[in-house]
Amino acid sequence: MENCLFCKILRGEIPSSRVYEDENVYAFRDINPQAPVHVLIIPKAHLTSADEIVADNAALVAAVFTAIPKIAAAEGLTNGYRVITNVGEDGAQSVKHLHFHLLGGKKLPESMA
Repeated sequence: MENCLFCKILRGEIPSSRVYEDENVYAFRDINPQAPVHVLIIPKAHLTSADEIVADNAALVAAVFTAIPKIAAAEGLTNGYRVITNVGEDGAQSVKHLHFHLLGGKKLPESMA
C-alpha cells in the first residue's frame, strides 16, 4: 500500500530501529514505548488487520508467531511478555497494517482498562 506507514518503513522511506527481519517478517522498536521492551512485529505483505486473515494468508501470521519467541529471547524477555494486536477504531488500531505489539521487560498489569 503506497501510503501505509508500515509499508513505507518496509520500503526504507521512513527510518526504524530494526530488531529482527526475515523473508516474511519485520520487527522494530515502537517510537512511543508502553513498556521497557516494546517491539512492533509486522508481516512484510500488507494486510489491514486481523479481520483480513483467511486460510490463504494465514501462513503470514504463522511466520509472525514463529518469529515472536526468537525476538522475545533476543530482547531478554525470559520471565514472560505480552503480544497484542488492535483491530479497527474501537480496538485503537492506529496504523492500518496488521501488526503485533510485543511488550515486556517488567511485570505488566493484568488490567487493560
